[in-house]
Amino acid sequence: MYKYAPHLAVIFAALLWSVDALLRQSLYALPALLIITIEHGVGTLIFIPFLKKYWNDIKGLLQSGWISILWISLLGGMGGTYFYTKALSYVGYIDLSIVVLLQKLQPVFAMSLAAIILKEKLSKKYILLAFLAIIGGYLVTFGKNSVPNWDDNTLIAALFALLAAFCWGSSTAVAKKALVSLHYSAVTGLRLAVTTLISLIIIIIFNFEILNVDISLNQWSMIIIIVLSSGTFALFIYYYGLNKLPASHTTLFELFWPLSAVIIDWIRNGEPLAFMQLLGAAFLLLSTTLLTQENSNE
Repeated sequence: MYKYAPHLAVIFAALLWSVDALLRQSLYALPALLIITIEHGVGTLIFIPFLKKYWNDIKGLLQSGWISILWISLLGGMGGTYFYTKALSYVGYIDLSIVVLLQKLQPVFAMSLAAIILKEKLSKKYILLAFLAIIGGYLVTFGKNSVPNWDDNTLIAALFALLAAFCWGSSTAVAKKALVSLHYSAVTGLRLAVTTLISLIIIIIFNFEILNVDISLNQWSMIIIIVLSSGTFALFIYYYGLNKLPASHTTLFELFWPLSAVIIDWIRNGEPLAFMQLLGAAFLLLSTTLLTQENSNE
C-alpha cells in the first residue's frame, strides 16, 4: 500500500484543490495580492520548524537551486495564485467553466517542461494515457454544459486562467528539480516564505494602501481554512508525491480535481452526472490507474 502513497497524496491534493474556488467565494472583495500575502504568510509561520530543521541544507543550496525556488515562488506561489484569483473575479466566482477549461492546459505545460528541463522520457504509452486523461478531464467538466458565451469579462478571465495554467504547469517541472537538493517540507516552506517576501515588497513599493483594507472575521477564518486545506496543506502533500513520481506523471493525477468538483456539485445541488461526464470519469480513472501501475513497476 505504501508504494501507492505518492499517487494518493497527489490525488488527495487535487481533491482539496477542487473545493478551493468554493472556499474563496467569501474573499471576492479582497485584493488578490493581499490574499496571496496573508495566505502564504500564515503558511510560512506553520513551516518555520521545517525551515529550521533543514536550515543547513538550505544554506548549502547552489545557485541553480535558488533559481528553482525563486521560479516556483514567483510563478507557482504568486503568479499562479494571482492569475487564478483574478480569473475567478472576472467571472464573479460563479461561472467557472472557462477557467476550468483552460486549466486543462496545465499538464501540457508541465509535460513539455519535464521533457526539456528534467529530460524525462515520454513513452508512446504515456502520451496515449495523457491524451486520454486530458480528454477525460474535459468531458467531466463540459459533458453536460457547453462553454459559456465569450463576453469581455470571459475573455479577460480566459487570459488570466491561461497564465495561471502556465505558471502552475511550469512550477511542477521546476519544483521537481528543487526536490533533488532539498526535502519536500523544506521546498514547501521556502516557496511559502519567498512568495510572502516578494508579495510584501511589491505591496510596499507599488500598492501600500491595500494593507488598510478591512478584513472581516469571517474572511480571516476562511483564509485559515484555505491554508489548512486547499492551500499550504495541499501543497505540502503534493510535493511529497512529486518527490517520488516523475513530474510528467504527477501533473496527470491533478486532473482528478474536476472530477471531484462535479461530484461535489452533484452532492450540493442534486445535479446528477450526465452520460458524457461518466464517460470522462471512466477515461480519467482508467488512464491514471494504468499510469499508477506503470510507476509501481518501474
